[in-house]
Amino acid sequence: MAMVTAPSGEITVLLHRWSEGDPAAREQLTPIVYSELRRIAHGRLRRENKDRCLESSELVHEAYVRLIEQDRARWKDRAHFFAMCAQIMRRILVDHARSRLRAKRGGGATLMELNEAVLPSASKAYDVIALDDALNTLSQMDPEHCRVVELRFFAGLSIEETAEAMRVSTATVNRYWVAARAWLLRELGRT
Repeated sequence: MAMVTAPSGEITVLLHRWSEGDPAAREQLTPIVYSELRRIAHGRLRRENKDRCLESSELVHEAYVRLIEQDRARWKDRAHFFAMCAQIMRRILVDHARSRLRAKRGGGATLMELNEAVLPSASKAYDVIALDDALNTLSQMDPEHCRVVELRFFAGLSIEETAEAMRVSTATVNRYWVAARAWLLRELGRT
């Protein structure tokens, strides 16, 4: 599918029309968001170990199918849409890892490297299931910190886009991001 770009405002208008039940809006939106979803998926899967079975296209297609099944979704804007994509991609990756573990009877968990772009000075590859468990714990302690990690890591949003999605300042996102990364490094270092 060819890469199609559109201003954030146009995406928001199409998302609102989709939320109101306009199937044509969803059709117009598909090529616009597909390339961005593919970029996000490729970035997430690039951090996984080399023997992964899930490819970028598969992750994008599965995420998009789950998104379009949400007929009652009320999309606020582009950032809200990609935040939901982050949650769905996280769920798909964790489900895929758990499935592979069951298939191998306890071995071969999918590994995801939390490299410097995400967690500075972390060169160790972490188990995606352990990451999910840590994020679940973090969400109970501080849901906003967890949401920053989901938006930055799984949706690939910038600090500014994350601030927009959360409706907070970029300074707040930076504080949450630094604290969440430090906590995750400590937590994942225990596994």
